[in-house]
Amino acid sequence: MARYTGPVCKLCRREGVKLFLKGDKCVTKCTLERRSSRPGQHGSGRARKESGYAKQLREKQRVRRTYGVLERQFHKHFDAAARRPGKTSENLLQVLEMRLDNLVYRLGFADSRAQARQIVNHGHFAVNGRKTDIPSFIAKPNDVITVRERSKGLEYFKTRALLLAQKGVPTWLRLDINEMTGRVLSIPSRADLELPFDEQMVVEFYQR
Repeated sequence: MARYTGPVCKLCRREGVKLFLKGDKCVTKCTLERRSSRPGQHGSGRARKESGYAKQLREKQRVRRTYGVLERQFHKHFDAAARRPGKTSENLLQVLEMRLDNLVYRLGFADSRAQARQIVNHGHFAVNGRKTDIPSFIAKPNDVITVRERSKGLEYFKTRALLLAQKGVPTWLRLDINEMTGRVLSIPSRADLELPFDEQMVVEFYQR
């Protein structure tokens, strides 16, 4: 399983915005608020004026890093989005949102996408009754994501069940706290996501 293993706060500093890669810790203990400069030896120096290419690159990196996807897989998701009918920019966000690790995060079973990726990889979830431990699995409408019976007895999921009542889920998902299951009601529209991205710049980056 290829994944980024470096300091995630450095990624937020490089992009100049909160990417919420540590979940609630990003709200209560944020490095970016203490050190807003870019990381590196010359990070505190005056930044150069960004070219059009640089702006597209930075936007692509923000999206990619927010979802915790490495470049090769992100490019595959872009190719899949480009083959679908409709706007490629909106299709790309929909593909990323329908990843299993993102759905586990959106349903509240994890505090961050990185944590969701880990617990999915450890085999704690089933999709439509079948064990699925591939974080990049792309779900479809009406798919049911369930915490496996053998995992419900773990202390982590017992504690998580108490926290789920305090968390809301997006309108395109449904959560059953008692059964520890979630259902994908529909593919989210761009208006449902409320993400601070200009995804069209990502399309322009790959189509340049």
